[in-house]
Amino acid sequence: MKWNLFAVSAVLIAVATGCVSTVSGTHTAAVTPSRDYVVDTYDRPLEQVYTAAVTALQNEGTLVTEYIPHDETNAVKALFGMVNDRKVWIRVEAVEERASEVTVQSRSKMGVSDIDTAHEVAKDIALQLQQSAR
Repeated sequence: MKWNLFAVSAVLIAVATGCVSTVSGTHTAAVTPSRDYVVDTYDRPLEQVYTAAVTALQNEGTLVTEYIPHDETNAVKALFGMVNDRKVWIRVEAVEERASEVTVQSRSKMGVSDIDTAHEVAKDIALQLQQSAR
């Protein structure tokens, strides 16, 4: 009886734990399918916004990788890092010549969405852009 209960529990955990796509085009484990990203648009060129995103991620935590997603053009750049033991993905995409869109996504190591960390990093990106305008 105990074995059957254990087997049913293991199957339920395996079904409940899934996989979600990240904003950078990779996949990660997820326990909750809730919203885990923030999108902002800035009237700045891609390189300027990307530099602000790198600086913000380094200020808040640790930058792990920088890359251009494989299925995209050079008008898209992505970052992955850790902030307060949370996984953070940042995607910077050129919408127009002088406008860029930033998407910040955050999840805990267990796969739970963390919108607060995403907001915190997005706010730091905006502050970095404000400081560079001076």
